[in-house]
Amino acid sequence: MARIAVIGAGMGAMAAAARLAVAGHRVTVYERTRTYGGALRRVERDGFSFDTGPGVLPLPAVYRDLFLKTGREPLEECVELVQVDPSAHHVFADGTHVSLPNASRAGVVSALAETLGPDAARRWGDFLVRAREAWDRSRRPLLEEPLWPNWRVLAEREPYPAVPHKRLLRTRRAGTLAEVGAWELRDPRLAALLESHALAFGLDPREAPASAAVLPYMEHAFGIWYVRGGMRELARAVYERCRSRGVEFVFGAETLRIVEKDGRAAGVELRDGTVAGADVVVAGVDHHRLELMTGHRLYDDGDVRPGVAGQWSRPGRFTVLLALRGAREAGAPHRTVVHTTDRSGELDFLTGGAGLPARPTVSVLRPDDPALRPDGEHESVVVSAVVPSDEEWGEGDIDRRFADLVVEAAAQAVPGLRERVLWREVRTPDDGDEETGAALGGIPAPALAAGGGRFLHPANVTPLPGLYRVGGWSHPGGGLPHAGMSGALVAGLIVEGPGFRGSQ
Repeated sequence: MARIAVIGAGMGAMAAAARLAVAGHRVTVYERTRTYGGALRRVERDGFSFDTGPGVLPLPAVYRDLFLKTGREPLEECVELVQVDPSAHHVFADGTHVSLPNASRAGVVSALAETLGPDAARRWGDFLVRAREAWDRSRRPLLEEPLWPNWRVLAEREPYPAVPHKRLLRTRRAGTLAEVGAWELRDPRLAALLESHALAFGLDPREAPASAAVLPYMEHAFGIWYVRGGMRELARAVYERCRSRGVEFVFGAETLRIVEKDGRAAGVELRDGTVAGADVVVAGVDHHRLELMTGHRLYDDGDVRPGVAGQWSRPGRFTVLLALRGAREAGAPHRTVVHTTDRSGELDFLTGGAGLPARPTVSVLRPDDPALRPDGEHESVVVSAVVPSDEEWGEGDIDRRFADLVVEAAAQAVPGLRERVLWREVRTPDDGDEETGAALGGIPAPALAAGGGRFLHPANVTPLPGLYRVGGWSHPGGGLPHAGMSGALVAGLIVEGPGFRGSQ
């Protein structure tokens, strides 16, 4: 039985802790803040409750597997999972609206045909077939296996089977997501639908590889789910599973240094001077913080280099919590994406080359959940947009001005929004920095193939023996499913050793 110290109580770290405890190890989690869950946080005020992190759960099979492997109670006995249908309602720049059914390719194609026409629907359906091929080619090495030592094969090989595009005397194939939208979908609304899946993680579609097509495919193939009571309930369930398996949590315990002995990780030193010995250390923190904890480089020349996957300054999340008077109208969609009217301005803003866009792309979450509102005559709404996290948030009136833009966009999705607002609370990437510890409150993107390796993440193993990386800033990247997968990979590497090759 090994003593294992886990740094951070994010979802990936807790997923690893639960699996390691079931394998017979003595696991202690040291969390800098006073609670668990990483980005899965909750704000409560005046009877209203808001999720401030991810508002929906893609690919719930990852957490079903976690609960199956760590105890007798399945996930559905610990939380109430609700399928979100439609998976999303989209409002495009020209005012066109479309609701996309959950986990139904045929239903999505039919909805698009009715709204955008049969030709556009056919092109989207054909695109999903190609996206599935990209998924089949990249799923195991990017999600289910530890990062290959020869990861450059993933960096150089584009799994998306792009359609040849003839222009004048040249034939080209799409190499970026923006080119897929322009050359294969050929409708600005379909292109916006495609690009919104990359923008949700702060990826610039002009730079993101065509393999990012797997992001909309995952949603269409496996569906989108919600946890009744708020997504924070998923974090609670994972935390309670850890506790029931003997994992010890120490909150308010910031790790300053990873103790080394005889050339390997041997424990952690906390801010209060406490030194906790360990045989293995699992770090659920971003790469900047991790290197500071060790005092030397953690990346060999042959490793995936951190910090190069983002093609602009770190993206963060800007969120406005809205307490509304008046009941939620019957049939209101759980999630609406209101697309920008100023694509160039938005992308230039995100890349740090321009001021605020005319209107950003926003996600509007309106769960039909009594637990989130004081009574049936009120509603809680969460509106969010991706922004550059190194903007001067909190300086001058930029927070208010951008919040006004976000709420103005949300009014396209919520009838009578302006007149219904009781109060609003603004959260910037600075709040994410405080809660998650990620530098500047950055949000990690899922790992993607191709793109020269810029969209991969560092391996779960490190050059320092006994030290492992877990969570969104390591392989296989960001997002709730990917965090859960990282926990499974780290646990497998520790329990089975370097020969572990992932789930079979």
